[in-house]
Amino acid sequence: MSYTLLPGTRAPVRVWTDPATIEAEAAGQLRNIGSLPWVEGVAVMPDVHYGKGATVGSVIAMRQALAPAAVGVDIGCGMSAVRTNLTDADLPDDLGPLRRAIESAIPVGFNAHDEPVNPRRIHGMPTAGWDAFWAKFTSLTSGVRQLEARATRQLGTLGGGNHFIEVCVEQGGPDAGRVWLMLHSGSRNIGKELAERHIAVARKLPHNADLPDRDLAVFVTGTPEMDAYRRDLTWAQEYAARNRAIMLALLCRVVREALERVRFDEPISCHHNYVAEERYGGVDLLVTRKGAIRAGRGDLGIIPGSMGTGSYIVRGLGNEDAYCSASHGAGRRMSRAKAKKTFTVHDLAEQTAGVECRKDAGVVDEIPGAYKDLGAVMSEQRDLVEVVAHLKQVVCVKG
Repeated sequence: MSYTLLPGTRAPVRVWTDPATIEAEAAGQLRNIGSLPWVEGVAVMPDVHYGKGATVGSVIAMRQALAPAAVGVDIGCGMSAVRTNLTDADLPDDLGPLRRAIESAIPVGFNAHDEPVNPRRIHGMPTAGWDAFWAKFTSLTSGVRQLEARATRQLGTLGGGNHFIEVCVEQGGPDAGRVWLMLHSGSRNIGKELAERHIAVARKLPHNADLPDRDLAVFVTGTPEMDAYRRDLTWAQEYAARNRAIMLALLCRVVREALERVRFDEPISCHHNYVAEERYGGVDLLVTRKGAIRAGRGDLGIIPGSMGTGSYIVRGLGNEDAYCSASHGAGRRMSRAKAKKTFTVHDLAEQTAGVECRKDAGVVDEIPGAYKDLGAVMSEQRDLVEVVAHLKQVVCVKG
């Protein structure tokens, strides 16, 4: 589909779904964003839903300003995936031991490694730049400097919520049956701590006093507050990318130990909570994607569904009306609290049939029924991406 303009905004808010299906709270947020004086335009993805300050599934282009809430608290959160030479026929009938091996190698939830992971000891892990990366920690906002030990041990860990590690099988096409590895995670506690500190600073700035929502407070280019946020943001985005790289290397090692003949293609990786400097219509803009991936022409990306519905590998079409973006997933259709009230453990088992995964009360809020229909989401963004591969998980690890 092509976009629809959301009425009642100063800047254009282009929507890649039926505006009538957007929850009232999210629609209000979008109108608030579109009213900000610094906003050049907003692209709303078909997985849009309510978030703190800014909606999840929104791409916001600003002139010389940034709203930390438009990035979110999990700075640099994103996806990584790699195709293997294996097929589903190579996988064991009982996938339980493989799931347990993954959970043993990669801490989940609030857990961390007992000792920091040494990337130089992981086969295939790039070793360049680590010393320079960690040397920048001392220049971060002073309030987080005591968290360095925790940040080093959480590097290479999954977290909880909608983060996951999966073994998937390609559906249909010439490579049907091919096995992929996939994971979703971000900047862990350190990214959250940095984001929350900067959001608090922004809320107190005089130019944000009359905003319709103080959570949309912005930093302005040329100020020390903006410089500090950009510095910490850049570091946290790199932390998230390195976190996924370590996890993917650890995951590959687990699979290599279980299935010795495995070989891996080049990984695909993409942020979906981040900031980029981009140029549209001859104007230099700061583009924030909160629950959206870059989909420039030829860009490979990953759009997951839920723990029972599979995912898509996509190639961007470079649609500049959407600031070269696409959705980051299916998007929630109900809150976690409502999902827990609506569904049971029995429902979870039914909706994840055939997937080796947790099927207990701790992950009921991640049940497929709490998410939008991924097929419909993909259909609504046919002018943003083309499908490269459709994957269905057979193993899913959650925190």
